[in-house]
Amino acid sequence: MWRNLSLRARINLLLALILLLGLSINIARLVLEAGPRVQAEDQSVIRLAREFVTTIVADLNDAADPQARLDQIVRDLSKLRHVSITRQDDAAAPAPARSEDAGEPRAPAWFVALVHPEQTSVRVPISIHGKPQSLVITSHPDDEMAEIWDGIVTQLEVGSAITVALLLVTMLVVGRALAPLQALSQAMSSIEAGDYDARVEPGGSPELAAICAKLNHLAATLGDAVEGKRQLAERAVSLQDSERKEIARELHDEFGPYLFALRAHAGALSRLSELDKADPAALRKHGNAILEQVNALQQFTRRILERLRPVGLAELGLGEALGALVRMWSETHPEVEIESRISDALGEVGETADLTIYRIVQEALTNVFRHAGATAVDITVEPAERPIGVHGSRGCALVRVRDNGGGLRPDYRLGHGLTGMRERLLALGGTLNISSGDDGVTVEALVPKAAQV
Repeated sequence: MWRNLSLRARINLLLALILLLGLSINIARLVLEAGPRVQAEDQSVIRLAREFVTTIVADLNDAADPQARLDQIVRDLSKLRHVSITRQDDAAAPAPARSEDAGEPRAPAWFVALVHPEQTSVRVPISIHGKPQSLVITSHPDDEMAEIWDGIVTQLEVGSAITVALLLVTMLVVGRALAPLQALSQAMSSIEAGDYDARVEPGGSPELAAICAKLNHLAATLGDAVEGKRQLAERAVSLQDSERKEIARELHDEFGPYLFALRAHAGALSRLSELDKADPAALRKHGNAILEQVNALQQFTRRILERLRPVGLAELGLGEALGALVRMWSETHPEVEIESRISDALGEVGETADLTIYRIVQEALTNVFRHAGATAVDITVEPAERPIGVHGSRGCALVRVRDNGGGLRPDYRLGHGLTGMRERLLALGGTLNISSGDDGVTVEALVPKAAQV
């Protein structure tokens, strides 16, 4: 049940319980103190009345009519409120009952029985001409008990009024202080539904105002992230379409002429085969031409496959594939010194990370030999710390390609290759940074490894 209560209800319930507990303790204290208080008042009244009676009846035998004088004393003393004095000849006679004054407020019977269950009576012996008699003094602390009861009732009424007032004030203050929680809940529901423009007006206590501000910042950040993801997907689709168009154009421009030449030479061979005497030189000519076209098609097919998927990467591994790539560039550009190092501590990075590392090095080397005019290139692949934003226990590989060329122009813009690499790394949770100076260009990429299962 407690878990189903709202925070406002919990605060109000706890406050009510504390106030009721305090009020109950105070009333219990008054009730516990009532008995000793009434007892003390009882003893004080009895003692004073006894001394007073003893003084009055001391010269009773000197009166002309002692009996009449005694009756007059009893009648006069019966007017006292806190005690009653009766004449009693029989020592075993019962004490008079408690007197009740009509019209005066009295404490409830249960309260009287609790704090003063028995009346206190004292017998004062007297002698009239040798005849023993006695006056019985009985205490009646009704006024004292009524006063105590009135104090308890007043305490209960005032305490209840204060409790209700405090509860109302607390409900008002807590309600206003927790009012932003409803707005926070609605904003969270809107954000969950995809409305990242939802905002909460900061209000309430400083803590809630800070939470509102943080939620607004979170909504804005999520909105930016979702928009960035959408743009990333859009650019990825655009890059894929561009690559497909380029491959389609190359297939059309390259395959078409080769296939046309093959068809022409095959047709020539077919016609020569119909002659009774075919010229061997003509047959060799067309056969050699067909072989050249087939070799050219094989080279073209290899280039296309290399663009689609590096040959040997999955079979030979990242190190061998990068070694083959470096050797290819070294053979075509012997004037450029290329050094490559792959750390032994790198370990397995996963198929996707292998392909990403290979593509980064491939694109960086292509840009170096096309634009940099460098004489030395240094390639390093080593493990790196997990960057912020990459979840789980995934490590990263640091790929660095540095050249000593002339650097980038001030108006340089990334081409499709590096732009595609940056988008790919962002999708994987990595980063790509390009720095340029007088001593050349450095391309650094953090490539997350595959998640460990």
